Amino acid sequence: MAKRIKNIAPEVLNAPDLTPEELGEDVMLDIRNLTVHYEVDGDVVEAVSDVTLQVKKRKTLGLVGETGAGKTTTALAALNLIPDPPGIIKKGSIYVCGENILKKRPAELEKIRGQDISMIFQDPMTSLNPVFTVGDQIAESVRIHEGLSKTEAMERAMEMLEIVGIPRNRVNEYPHQFSGGMKQRVVIACALACNPRVLIADEPTTALDVTIQAQVLDLMRDLRMKYDTAMIMITHDLGIVADICDDVAVMYAGRIIEQGTLDEVFNETRHPYTEGLFNSLPNIHDRQARLKPIPGLMPDPANLPKGCAFADRCKYATDACKEARPVQRWVSDTHMVACTAYDDPDFIIERSKKA
Repeated sequence: MAKRIKNIAPEVLNAPDLTPEELGEDVMLDIRNLTVHYEVDGDVVEAVSDVTLQVKKRKTLGLVGETGAGKTTTALAALNLIPDPPGIIKKGSIYVCGENILKKRPAELEKIRGQDISMIFQDPMTSLNPVFTVGDQIAESVRIHEGLSKTEAMERAMEMLEIVGIPRNRVNEYPHQFSGGMKQRVVIACALACNPRVLIADEPTTALDVTIQAQVLDLMRDLRMKYDTAMIMITHDLGIVADICDDVAVMYAGRIIEQGTLDEVFNETRHPYTEGLFNSLPNIHDRQARLKPIPGLMPDPANLPKGCAFADRCKYATDACKEARPVQRWVSDTHMVACTAYDDPDFIIERSKKA
């Protein structure tokens, strides 16, 4: 049995690698049956449970759900950045551009991160090193992965600053000299500097005003088409999902509970939680209409119920929902829902009635 590497369970390391045929054509990121636990003082937090995702070149997957649903943990796992301790990847496989990153040593991972896969982190305040200029931080990955000289790398850094809406003459300034929104743009410039083949964006536009937000989304679209980039967009904003994503996966309490094309998830909604997300949005056609927030809170990930994690908040829940976790059902070749209510072939949620 192979010795455990950092925070990865031995059974993960000993699993046979998938073949190119099994991975599929044009698949840039392949995550299968990913399970991640955080183990603290004897408690086990099931942060991600049996998550399977695929993203092909030139495609964008929107990963949506409440805070604490497991979206960021899934993204960190995709870069093999789960903190150790307390995190441990208990099960699954992750392939980036055909390479099983869970079996890579630290030196090999350094070559993959930044060039093959890159991430725009959610919090710009902690993503930048306060003692280095923003230019040095953007140029670092370019020098490592593309072998450019310091002068050439700094020129690339200035170009990236201009792309995200910051004057190039600020390249020698430090993070504390920038506003929160500008720091977020610097973080985006760092992630995009090497034109990564897989880009994970974790709430990339949260701190930006609408004008810069539109510019950043346009930049990501251009990158996707020019370099055949595959993208995962993690966001709470369903408007951004509608604008930039081809496919959507909805997470709740660490599991994917609905997944499909943008049209399927938006117009043929199947899961009650997804219905609740849409019903929580303002109605632009009826200004007097009241919002319909989802009642209650997501369960404690350290004490998940044995049945459906959404049952206590779901108006359709029955006793059967509380007895066993729902299985995944494929309602088409691309559309999946995990909901026990569909044991009744006549079940339909209210949003589907409106469609």
